[in-house]
Order: sequence, then structure tokens, then C-alpha cells
Amino acid sequence: NSCDTECYRNKFEFRTHRDSPANLFVYGAIVVLTTLSAIKRLKTNTIMRAIELLSPAKNADIGIEAIKHGADAVYIGPPSFGARAAAGNSIADITRLCDYAHLFNAKVYVTLNTIIYDEELVEVEKLIHALYTARVDALIIQDLGILRMQIPPIALHASTQMDITSVEKARFLAGIGLSQLVLARELSLETIHEIHAQVDAPLEAFVHGALCVSYSGRCYASQACFNRSANRGKCAQLCRFSFDLLTDKGQVLEKQKHLLSMKDLNRSQSIEDMIEAGISSFKIEGRLKDMDYVKNVTAYYRRQIDNVIRKNKHQYCRSSFGITTLSFEPDVEKSFNRSFTNYFLYKRENVANIISPKSMGAYVGTVEQVSNRQITLKSLLELQPGDGLCFVNAQEKLEGFRVNRVKDRVIFPTSMPKIDQGTKVYRNLDYTFVRTLEKPTAERKMALNLTFQASEKGFTLSAEDAITRVKMTLVYKKEVAKQSQESNILRQLSKLGGVPFYIEKASIDGNWFIPSSQLTEWRRQLIDNLIKAHLENHQMQPRGIEDKRLCYPKQQLDFTANIANHLARAFYSSHGVTTMEDAYEVKQPQEAVLMTCKHCIRYTLHQCLKDKNANRKNWLLRSNDGRLFPLKFDCKLCEMLVLSPKN
Repeated sequence: NSCDTECYRNKFEFRTHRDSPANLFVYGAIVVLTTLSAIKRLKTNTIMRAIELLSPAKNADIGIEAIKHGADAVYIGPPSFGARAAAGNSIADITRLCDYAHLFNAKVYVTLNTIIYDEELVEVEKLIHALYTARVDALIIQDLGILRMQIPPIALHASTQMDITSVEKARFLAGIGLSQLVLARELSLETIHEIHAQVDAPLEAFVHGALCVSYSGRCYASQACFNRSANRGKCAQLCRFSFDLLTDKGQVLEKQKHLLSMKDLNRSQSIEDMIEAGISSFKIEGRLKDMDYVKNVTAYYRRQIDNVIRKNKHQYCRSSFGITTLSFEPDVEKSFNRSFTNYFLYKRENVANIISPKSMGAYVGTVEQVSNRQITLKSLLELQPGDGLCFVNAQEKLEGFRVNRVKDRVIFPTSMPKIDQGTKVYRNLDYTFVRTLEKPTAERKMALNLTFQASEKGFTLSAEDAITRVKMTLVYKKEVAKQSQESNILRQLSKLGGVPFYIEKASIDGNWFIPSSQLTEWRRQLIDNLIKAHLENHQMQPRGIEDKRLCYPKQQLDFTANIANHLARAFYSSHGVTTMEDAYEVKQPQEAVLMTCKHCIRYTLHQCLKDKNANRKNWLLRSNDGRLFPLKFDCKLCEMLVLSPKN
């Protein structure tokens, strides 16, 4: 860029001959600096960035519905070694999902994201080969011992279990060949932007769904209390339990509250901000969620992301193809949620729902009047028989009831609850909506340009879509029709019901007599060839190259590095790590930080230690079985630590 070059040139005073070594060095520096500047501008301003909507799949059928409802990619658990042990799938089902997704250039990622023990390494290596044969697009991993296995060139993504919270760690993981990085949920927009500016790898972030109270990969509470490791896919969800909050003197501050239970994530109104900060993949949590949840939430975020892409069509594009048509109006308020939070994206906020870990749903209105068998509501929503409603009762517990009949604003419950005037009521089950989602609710199709022409030996029939083109040469006797046949030829070739294509443009050349049965057979062959071409032409991203010269950001690693096998030790050692502790699951320390949380109970209860009027006594959580978990508050980092339980 001549302007940049002139700016750099004007900063130097040349006192020697312009071709002297000193000036040649300066000119060389100018060329390097201006080239890097141009590349950075090209990266940020010119190249269209593909934006991905990544949806969960408990099984292949749910994954296929996610693709139909607009997902650009899905993530699914393998038969074993996934961080949701209850969501395993066979290789055959994963292959079936890949075949469907790849029609639209959509991706399938497999969550191979547990830590691995030494005796399991051979089994994991065999599994990776099987997944590669199934044409899985990438593995989402936590255990870096995988990089020391003899595996095929399959792409590897960094799991959220890898706890990516800093530029240094993100830069290292990109440098060792991980081709997509799932950032920690706790990061602010500012930190995301900082990582994007310095890391040359696509960034992925959670956008919706359940939240872990601890940084992912750094929660050991389930292992400590129940011998069930979250890093092994068997989390017991201790964070959803109720606790008493005590001072170290035994004073009870809160009784039987869900003090570690988070609200659900909802960043649907922050999509554009997140894209501008550098996020390219938006991940919906929920590999244990049912079909109706995945359909609704995927369709909702498809619309939100498309709105941003449409607004910035010269900067961003979709990463897959096909147009989704819905038969319902998506609304995330109508699917399971514990109320919503943006979770530190912009600022600290109250992120916990300490009343209940159950779904509260959308706010309906307040109770105006109560009689023996009916409740009159000042309602904002239209209710239907079968709806599920809930409220916080006098004991500060979430209580629910079903609607039997509705007349105007009067509700007749199936069983009358004890509810007071002025109580806020929520709908956690929209019966009609759920029934709608039990039926087929979406189609996804790609536009075809169809061409039918006469040739020397008969005819040619070709079809072209956004991804590929196929052409068939048809040896057939040509017979001129007595009446116009172009409309019939077009009609027979356009009957594409049940396949993921529709005719957008068609060119029919000539007026030939061809039986409808023959045209139908040609159409079937054409679509079969097109589908085959889509699957054969699908490009799998190659595994990234590991820069073995890179040093890991730390030289000493404690148990939170989750090192559970000798290959992981060898990996870290080769990248400069000198001291490594065993994973918590391998060698359990007597005292440890079980959870590291951005959520702070003091902040939630308006007792922040930065407030001079705060209760400054030490706090503990008491579980229902009597265990006491000391709490430590790191005000410098604005984090809360849950420590090993006292006897």
C-alpha cells in the first residue's frame, strides 16, 4: 500500500546512499510491515467469514432434524469417551447422520472429549479410525494425548473442557493444529475480541442452553462426592442440589436454596456483537435434550444469525447450503429454561436461579383473584388446556399445576394449588406448541438449475446447485411430438417430492415425444447421481499441523490440567512443561478447589466484599447429607472457589 509505505518512509532521515545496506534494511522492513498490515486488513475487512450454527444431537435422528431446521453443523457423542456418557451413538448412526449433513455441506463433529486412562488408549485410537472412515468432519477433544496417537488426518477441535480463557492458551492450541477453539463461556466480549485479534483459528462460543457453575474442565465436585467424574462424562450435577448457607460460626444465612444453580444462557440478542468480536461458530448446548427442544432452539437461532448475515452480506456468509422452510414460529421461551442470562458477556450480573433448577418458562402474569376452584389472571399470554403453569410458593419453592380449562382470564386447574393474590405465574409447558413439534415441522432444500437438451445420440440432462453439477448423456431415439411437450417434460422432471432439492430454473430445449415413465426414470437417476456427487465431493478439513517448537504457556501443571495417561504427559513434556501432577481422577488430593466459579454467591445475595457493609465471616455450603464445603472469594479475579468438603 503506497500510503502506508509513504508514512513509514517519512519517519526516517536517510543520510547515506539510498542503496546502502542501512537503507536496504529500512526498505525491507517497510515492505514487511506494509504487507502484514495489508494482510490484516484483508483478513478483517475483505474475506467473507463463514458463520456456523452448531446444534446438539443426542442421536442421529435429532441431528438430522437439527440440519433440517437450519443447523450448519451438529455435534454428537461417539459410542464411548464422550463428555455425556448417556448420549452415546453407534458408528452406523453417526455415518447415517454424516451422509445427510454432507448433502448440504453441513458438518458433523464428534465429542471425544473425556480424559483417557492408559489402558484405554488403544481403544480410543481404534475408535478414531472408525470415525474417520465414517467421514466425521472433526473430533472435539480434551485430552491432548490424542496428538501422540497414530491417527488419520482428521480435524481436531478444542473442547470447552480445555478451559480456554486466555490469549496465550488459545494461541498455543491453534499452533499445535487444533482447527477450531471453543472458548470458555465466562469470557467477556472484550476478551473474545482480544483472542480473535491474536489467534488465527475460528472461534466457537456457546450461545444458548444450560450453564455449568464452574469453568468447564475444572469441576471435580462430582468426582469428590460420588466418584463420578465430569471429565469422564458422568457428572452428577451437584450444582443443581439445594444447600444451606452457613457462616463458620454456624449461623444459617440461607436454608435449602439452589445456590450453585445457574440460569440458562440466551445470547440471541447479542449475535452481531459476538460476530464482530470474532466468533464464527455459535454453539447450542444440549446433547441430552429431546427433539422438540433442538428443533425449536435451532430454528430460532437460524433466524437470528440469518438476520445478521443479511445485514452484513459482504462480510459474512453461511457455512452450509439450503433453505429451511418452517411450519411453526420458533420461540425459545417455550422450550425448557431456568430463566435466561447473558452470562458476563457485557458485565457481571446475577446469573443464578437459587429458587429452583427446574424450568420456569415464560412469564404469564399475576394472580388477580383466587376462589375454591379457579384462578383469575392478569395474563400476558393466551393459555390453553393442558398448559403447565408454575409459581414460587410461600415456602419459596417452585410449585406447578396443569390447566384443565380456560374461560377468558379465568383458569380452572386440574388440581387447585395454594396460591395468593399478586403471585407471579409462569408457563413452563406450552401444550399446543409441544404437540406441534411432535409432527414434521421443517424442510430443507437446495435450488437446482435444470437443463434438458437434444444431443447427437439422444439427450443430455443436467442439474446444478450451489455445491455441484451433474450431467447425464441419454442414448434415446428422438421422435418429434405432434403437440407441444415442453410443459409435460418440465412437469415430469420437476417432481422432486421427498428429496432435498427444488427446481429454481429450468431450460427445456425441443419438442420431443418421451413417455412420462422414461422421464421419471431419468429424473430418479439424475437425483441419485446428484446426491452421490454431493457425498463424494464433500471436503473434509485436514488435521492441522503441530508446531513442535511451541512452548506451553506454563511450565508447571497441577491436577487441573487433567493429565491421565502417558501420551498426554509426553505431549506436554515435548512442549516445555517440566512438572506435571496427575489428574484428580487418577490421584485425588486431600484438599483441593473443587469448583472455580465466575458466579459469586456473595454478589447474588448483595454481600460483595467490596461493599463495606458486607457480612465478612467465612461462608460454607452444607449439603443435605451434612457435608460442609468451604467457600473462598478471590476478589482480585472476581471468582468464587468451592473447596473440598470438611468431615
